[in-house]
Amino acid sequence: MGTINAAFGAIASALDADQSALSIVANNVANANTTGYTREIPNWRENPPVEVNGVLYGTGVTGTGPTSVRDNVLEERLSQQQQVASASGTRLSALDTLQALFPPDSGSSSSTAGDIGSDITNFFDSFSSLEANPADNALRQQVLSSGSLLASDISNAAASMTTQRSSLDQEASGITGQVNALTSAIAQLNQEIESATSTPDAGTLQDQREQDISQLSQLIGVNQVTTENSGLSITTTAGQVLVLGGKATPLTTGIQNGVTHFFVGATDVTSQFTSGGGQIGGYLAARDQDIPDALSALDQLAYGISTAVNAQNNSGTDLKGIEGTGTNSAHVAGAGTSPLYLFNEPMQVAGSALSMRVTMADPSQIAAAGYGNGTGDDSNAIAMANLANQPLTLPVATTSFSLVQNLSSATPIIPPGNTVTGTVNLYDSLGNTHALTVTYSNLGAGQWNYSMVLADRLTANTSFANQVSYTFGAGETVDPGTNFTITGATASGGTATVSVAGLTAGEAIGDASTGYVKALDDALATAGVTGVTVTNSGGVLTIAGATATGGSLIANPTASASANGTLQFNPSGNLTTPSTDVADITFSGLSAGAATLNLDWQLYGVGGASNITQTAAISAQRGESQNGSVLQGQIPIDAYASFVSQLGSTVSETQTENTAQTASVSQLQTQVNTLSGVNLNDEAASLQQFERSYQAASEVFTILNTVIASALNLGVQTAVS
Repeated sequence: MGTINAAFGAIASALDADQSALSIVANNVANANTTGYTREIPNWRENPPVEVNGVLYGTGVTGTGPTSVRDNVLEERLSQQQQVASASGTRLSALDTLQALFPPDSGSSSSTAGDIGSDITNFFDSFSSLEANPADNALRQQVLSSGSLLASDISNAAASMTTQRSSLDQEASGITGQVNALTSAIAQLNQEIESATSTPDAGTLQDQREQDISQLSQLIGVNQVTTENSGLSITTTAGQVLVLGGKATPLTTGIQNGVTHFFVGATDVTSQFTSGGGQIGGYLAARDQDIPDALSALDQLAYGISTAVNAQNNSGTDLKGIEGTGTNSAHVAGAGTSPLYLFNEPMQVAGSALSMRVTMADPSQIAAAGYGNGTGDDSNAIAMANLANQPLTLPVATTSFSLVQNLSSATPIIPPGNTVTGTVNLYDSLGNTHALTVTYSNLGAGQWNYSMVLADRLTANTSFANQVSYTFGAGETVDPGTNFTITGATASGGTATVSVAGLTAGEAIGDASTGYVKALDDALATAGVTGVTVTNSGGVLTIAGATATGGSLIANPTASASANGTLQFNPSGNLTTPSTDVADITFSGLSAGAATLNLDWQLYGVGGASNITQTAAISAQRGESQNGSVLQGQIPIDAYASFVSQLGSTVSETQTENTAQTASVSQLQTQVNTLSGVNLNDEAASLQQFERSYQAASEVFTILNTVIASALNLGVQTAVS
């Protein structure tokens, strides 16, 4: 009877296991259209056998619940691709808005609002018209009208860019709340999953967590680290922890230099977010790169046109016979006492576009005649018309700036022994932006040490599928602040992400056996990444074979000794040493082809008062002028065309990237759905299989029931079918 009882037990277990499997199939079918649901399959465990007369007999199986069909590597790849696609999509949207401010040259003789190309042409053409009749008031008024339209369109475009940048800043800041809500939810799910890994509920919880991670990936760039008991840690792309087990670290914000910065704990992660992916990466790329670059080019155009036209008009004679002040140092009697400026005269390049306007109200002040000539002369009108074919003259690549810091022995906000740092963006001769970091150390007794380091951040100048290249200039070296990661395939078929290896200041680019190249090669080998090569050929660093690249390289040129020094304040908080401005701070080894950057540090104002003073405000630094030029040497209309062309190229490149990345997301999502999604045909086959298994077990149960009945009715004839 022991054998028959064991058989009953085995069949009962089979019926329970089949019923459990049928329930799992039914649940799959019910959730076939549920977003984020992962298909589940049943699992069984063999029951312990029983021994009868020295023979082991099986006792069937027991259902142990479902397992979600998922591939963690595939899901992480999808998350990473969602990050870059979301970033490029967000940036593209911002670029489309930016590009709309600059419609193409209509070629019309009459400008429409915002058509800066036509404005430039029509403005200089108005001087050509004035040549024919310099005394015609209507033609003079046309010069002022066309100039006003040009200035208005440039100023309006600058104002729109400033407004858009502010809007992007607000939108980026608004993501913080969404990120914190998602990281808190993921941390809570981590706790629930850890306590539910042995129950059927764990799969549903993991689905919910994957949905939250997917949403988070579209907001910011993150990395995932799987821990024991199906736990998951979330970090930024640079490694700052956002979720660790059941604890979430909130993302916070603060205002620096007028824009929002992002922090994880005390670490400023703004620059990491810019290149890290997600919507916030797209917002910050547009806010901190695209719009400032476009605004800088427009500033240069406005500055070049305004100063050139003002100087030329001021060198002639107006309709009233008044000569300008800018031609003859030995000014003759009867000459004007004020310069004959058509536009407001910009003091520096930065802000020239926003402030551009026509200040000349009287058309008779247009100096069509040459200096000392009669009012009927047209030589200066010809010269002003010819400015259309003259290259723009812009300041050379040198930047003067003032600093505002909490530096004083009187009421030291920064205690002795502590340091404070800040950053100013400067330009080189090619118009490339560099971050100048100034560090102050409070030595006590009113004395501070200062040092300046100019980082040349290199972005990819050659980038296509699975390869990225950077071109270093002469003398450039790698800085420990380099932010760069490589994601590549491993020999086991998975992927691994390699962050830049530990570096020393001034480390050379090197080759396969030295420097940065070797450090990257070693890091790739340690991580088991195969098929990725790092080479340096003629100063061009190329990383090939990577499935994804992120971040940017920083070349750190060697600054002159002038970039270090001491500041001494007296007990009243006044700067006493140095006693004059610090001039000729030079930085070499910048972007390939850029000239040495010369800086003048204005420590004192015109009246001799120091610009570095004690203040209760947050420590800050601001650039007073940024004079690098990308339009130097181009005539006005070509300069504008070059600027618009570059903007269009950026839009096109971003569009191409986003199209490819979006297609990759779709492809990966299809792979995930194929593996983890519910296929009704497959579920129908499983349903049939488990129903037959259940039916077979039921038949055996019936047979055993009949056999036991016959045994109980021994001697009574029983029919067995």
